[in-house]
Amino acid sequence: MSEAVRRRSGQGAWGSWETVLARPDPRLRPGVISYRGLRLRLDRPRRRLEAPIGAATLLLGFEEPVTVTRMGRPPATLVSVFAGPTTTPALGEHNGRLSGIEVLMTPWASFGLFGTPLYEVIDRTIDPDDLPHALGTRRNSSVRELSTALASLPTWEQRFGLLDDVLVRWSEAGTPSSGRVVAAWSELVRTWGAVPVRSLADEVGWSVRQLENRFREQIGLGPKVAARVLRLQRARRLLAAGHGQAETAAMCGFYDQAHLSGEFRTMTGCTPREFTMARGVAPVSQPGVPAADRMAGEATSLLLTSARSAVFSKTGRVRSVHADRRPAG
Repeated sequence: MSEAVRRRSGQGAWGSWETVLARPDPRLRPGVISYRGLRLRLDRPRRRLEAPIGAATLLLGFEEPVTVTRMGRPPATLVSVFAGPTTTPALGEHNGRLSGIEVLMTPWASFGLFGTPLYEVIDRTIDPDDLPHALGTRRNSSVRELSTALASLPTWEQRFGLLDDVLVRWSEAGTPSSGRVVAAWSELVRTWGAVPVRSLADEVGWSVRQLENRFREQIGLGPKVAARVLRLQRARRLLAAGHGQAETAAMCGFYDQAHLSGEFRTMTGCTPREFTMARGVAPVSQPGVPAADRMAGEATSLLLTSARSAVFSKTGRVRSVHADRRPAG
């Protein structure tokens, strides 16, 4: 059974919050990365900018919806959400009240659970019960029913235990991922996207074309694009830790600082300077405020002001990126 590894909570004039992190059952690792239980009862809506990461996300919502906006797509308002790998930023918003469990998993693990070719869901936000190969039609169970069952339990430990049981059962009945895809993905992650695609294909015994086709099916992105996402993920981490742009560009394998800046704007929606300045004033690490980042140890998210609505410009950038100094969501 999963055990809580970190529990945090707080309350004040602005409301109350609780987050609980847990490790999934060993039978689900390393495909299922983490669980995060959320309970937010805040005084006003919250907005966050979510940058692309090398993972898929399943939010099992208990009752309150979230609205997710992606460039070029209409807003999606859902209680439970599935988002596969992405190459563009998303804006998430809720009304201040939110509860549920966020499951972070590798792309190949989400392919195994849902049996859906991941190229079909790239840069999309979907109700998990509306996937082409929905769990409900294959296993006489639905994400909605699972969310309802989780919400009815009195403790996070019991919820994580039920989630373990269900995901293990779904995983065992699911579509097996290719061991070669898993090995190639693991090497890309280990090197932060630095390994050449030809070397990656040779290492797993496939042609480049075979690797690209299987990656699109089980990762969603081709290996070159996946490498770009992972490189930028590392760059955000380094910038958030205080490294300069030129140093970060060199460490992450970008041609120069201009190359880093261009990739940053394309996939994050703002410049490196805007991103680091916003994180520098956001209360992400202050006591009494829940962490904003979806992935432990990474710089994945920005808290945005409620007063000024951040929107996507015609160039694909996010306008009005300002950190919110009040409690996060």
